[in-house]
Amino acid sequence: MVKKKILVTGGAGFLGSHLCEQLLREGNEVVCLDNYFTGQKQNVVHLLENPFFELIRHDVTMPFFIEVDEIYNLACPASPIHYQYNPIKTVKTSVMGAINMLGLAKRIKAKVLQASTSEVYGDPEIHPQTEDYWGHVNPIGPRSCYDEGKRVAETLFVNYHKQNNVRIKIIRIFNTYGPRMHPRDGRVVSNFIVQALNGEDITIYGDGSQTRSFCYVDDLLDGMIRLMNSREDFIGPVNIGNPGEFTMLELAELVLKLTGSRSKIVYLPLPADDPTQRQPNIELARKELGWEPAIPLEEGLKKTIDYFKAIV
Repeated sequence: MVKKKILVTGGAGFLGSHLCEQLLREGNEVVCLDNYFTGQKQNVVHLLENPFFELIRHDVTMPFFIEVDEIYNLACPASPIHYQYNPIKTVKTSVMGAINMLGLAKRIKAKVLQASTSEVYGDPEIHPQTEDYWGHVNPIGPRSCYDEGKRVAETLFVNYHKQNNVRIKIIRIFNTYGPRMHPRDGRVVSNFIVQALNGEDITIYGDGSQTRSFCYVDDLLDGMIRLMNSREDFIGPVNIGNPGEFTMLELAELVLKLTGSRSKIVYLPLPADDPTQRQPNIELARKELGWEPAIPLEEGLKKTIDYFKAIV
């Protein structure tokens, strides 16, 4: 097998660190780029002994020059707490980051994958969401810095492909969880687990009936790598996520059961523009990539809880 040189932006983050690890396992050379806004060096410190791994501190809003075969563009804060902390920076990371990585890919003739998101669908009016759905997004709401930034990034990717023949792939990532999630990222899985382990009240926003679909990180990475290696004329976008749908209340009760916690469930007001339903239609991924998730929620939660037990 030919060893590929692969650039991963946001490589010290939750998903990025797992991706770097997997690409190294597959025999590639990996360059990890991160500015540590939400990524953490400790996520990749165990990889530094590998002679085929390189870690560089860099912000993707600034141009970057390197020779690689493939680029995975994951750089962007992805949890509401982090992306709303500095919304202008979030937009810049999505848009200028995409421009810089596409410009790099164009110059060096690399293939580039954009980590897009189910958030491009906004608060969806169709259920489950298919890739041809245009979305229902508030362009001036509190989540818009992330939603619209990712939508513009998709636009840029498609137009660099059409205008400059850049080889692109677009993945739309649905809720993903697993070890190395940031304990204070405000996402529901990490929130519930940390609260349960600390014996704090478990906070549900709204009445707990809103649904999400949870994909374990290993399944997500399998889909992402399959997409990068798929036939050249299949560019996506393609949904990668677990179509199993759970209410927030069901998730909270499962976390309580698996942790053995005696935490109480409390209800708080629903944040603005928070989607009431989010579930991927993955027929395209099944057809084009031969992909579907294999790890059930309970199994994945056990692994995630074990990770959090060691750090909280």
